[in-house]
Amino acid sequence: MTKIFYEKDADAKAIEGQSIAIVGYGNQGRSWALNLRDSGLAVRVCVRADQTRDQAREDGFEAGEISDASAADIVCVLVPDDAISGLPIERRDDSLTILASGYCLAFDRFPHKGDLAMIAPRMLGPEVRLCYEEGVGFITALGVEKDVTGTALARTLAVANAVGGLRQGAIEMSAKQEAVLDLAVEQVLSPAMTLVSQSFVSTMLEEGIPLEAIITELVLSGEVERSYRILRDIGFARQLSFHSPTSQYGQLSRRGEFDGFDVAAKMRELTKQITSGKFADEWDAEAASGYKKLEELRQEHAGSAIVDFEDELRNRLGPRVGSK
Repeated sequence: MTKIFYEKDADAKAIEGQSIAIVGYGNQGRSWALNLRDSGLAVRVCVRADQTRDQAREDGFEAGEISDASAADIVCVLVPDDAISGLPIERRDDSLTILASGYCLAFDRFPHKGDLAMIAPRMLGPEVRLCYEEGVGFITALGVEKDVTGTALARTLAVANAVGGLRQGAIEMSAKQEAVLDLAVEQVLSPAMTLVSQSFVSTMLEEGIPLEAIITELVLSGEVERSYRILRDIGFARQLSFHSPTSQYGQLSRRGEFDGFDVAAKMRELTKQITSGKFADEWDAEAASGYKKLEELRQEHAGSAIVDFEDELRNRLGPRVGSK
């Protein structure tokens, strides 16, 4: 059975007297630093000399160069995956380095000394802070990749608890497991769901349904978002009673209608590109090229024309209307 860690499994004494550095002060870094400080830990922020350093100092942190993190006993690396391998930090045999994603550990992009671990919140960066302030915490993926000192797990749990990542439970995962799951949601599930949504929109348009009504049903009304919240809180079986008998019958009786489409084969193919390291190599090449293809894809799928369309629609339907 999968191991799940809770607050009771953490002991603050495991990191007592040890220095902690946060590398990066963006969405995750700022939230981690504030949460750790509010949990009673002294934190130094190590970032580039830009607005993030100014923000850290404004928030009351001692802030310095990224290289200053080398001296810390515990370093939490909270910058984008593609920037991690080039960080000017060195680690000692007795140090602990924690990453918020399994990517670099899974694909050998972080070959450093000492203990290596992962604390990966299943939550966007700003929400890590909000969930801490609300006292509800968040679910985390947690794992030790290398234990040189024999204290890696105890220290990692102490940091995870201070961040707020044990309140709802932390799932023990290897860096490879976390990275594959995370990348697969982005590269396997998301494209499939996009195709399904696009096919649904096309089908409804063929039936004369207004585009505005279709997008409202899928996104703007907030019904799907709120329904998923109920699904999260009480589960599928219990939430089913909130739907009308017509809805229940329609949903359940039509299950299996798409079973003849071999979606799983394509999903396995895409997942293999992740697990083999092929995507990691592709992403390294993309970074080396200056992200040219990424920019082209952004313009194609999320360019100014789409932004303008979405803004215009939200000005006509949704919360913005009520605020006018």
